Amino acid sequence: VQLVESGGGLVPAGASLTLSCDCSKRTANPYAMAWFRQAPGKEREFVAAFNWPSLKTDYANTVRGRFTISRDKDKTTLFLQMNSLQPEDAGVYYCAAAAAYVRGAYGASSHLAADYNSWGQGTQVTVSS
Repeated sequence: VQLVESGGGLVPAGASLTLSCDCSKRTANPYAMAWFRQAPGKEREFVAAFNWPSLKTDYANTVRGRFTISRDKDKTTLFLQMNSLQPEDAGVYYCAAAAAYVRGAYGASSHLAADYNSWGQGTQVTVSS
């Protein structure tokens, strides 16, 4: 699946931002899609996931309650609504897709980047303090 992110930018602390990931160019539905982020000098980390068979969502503890992952009804776009942004939320945000179930309970989404086999180019989010 080809993934294209958009929506990043520079915002002040406390602001909101919505990221989009176009996933319309695909030959089959993914098992799960997720957002990861990577700050300079840090490893890529899991942010949120959406499971296509179960429609379940999952979040990293650091963003739960502030971020919302969702999919449009046409199943062509994955969103990440980010509220109350803080400087520590800054980084490059990547959209990822897992073609098939890999591990864990079926219907749950992996938090491991290695389990996702398609990635977008990333979109930069900068939060000023």
